[in-house]
Amino acid sequence: MKKFILTAVAASFGMLLHAQVYMSTSSSTTFYSYTPMENIDATSDKGTYMIVSKDGTHNVIGKVEIKSFHFKNGLMEEHFNENYMETDKEGPKGKDGKPTYPNKFATFKGKINESVNLEQDGVHDVTITGKLNIHGVEKDKTIKAKLTIAGGKITVDSKFNVPLKDHNIKVPEAVGAKIAEVIQVTVKAVLEEKKK
Repeated sequence: MKKFILTAVAASFGMLLHAQVYMSTSSSTTFYSYTPMENIDATSDKGTYMIVSKDGTHNVIGKVEIKSFHFKNGLMEEHFNENYMETDKEGPKGKDGKPTYPNKFATFKGKINESVNLEQDGVHDVTITGKLNIHGVEKDKTIKAKLTIAGGKITVDSKFNVPLKDHNIKVPEAVGAKIAEVIQVTVKAVLEEKKK
């Protein structure tokens, strides 16, 4: 997945000459929804997050495979992938003639709005504006985050809400009352500079 993201960065932002690339060495991505019957929460430690810094601009990329989220309740995990996220649903065929799977990953591409020196220790509250793609539906999104820079590492902490309707995630009527319309997502990642 890291190779894929590096390729995406190169394609999206041009050559990485003179750019500093910070890549996650560990991460935790959690989503949570309160329900009267049983709270829904799942965590993935497979997310990959990057900051690409060049000429004072800090671009942010994140990618998490949907099937890497694990629940305490195995049946709930199965329903999540099959009924809500439709993880294995085939999309249109790509240029190579093979089917695509638009629901397989959740991705984010954006830019830090504030001026931050990533080489100097400190704590910074920032906003990141970009595109969030979940369930094959891309939406504009501004996310608040805290960057803690210490000892050459950047720890990113972020918490934001995702309305299900924004990404065309439909909940069957039979269980609709049990699931909140907005899911809370929490991301924590530790990034280190990728040496050339």
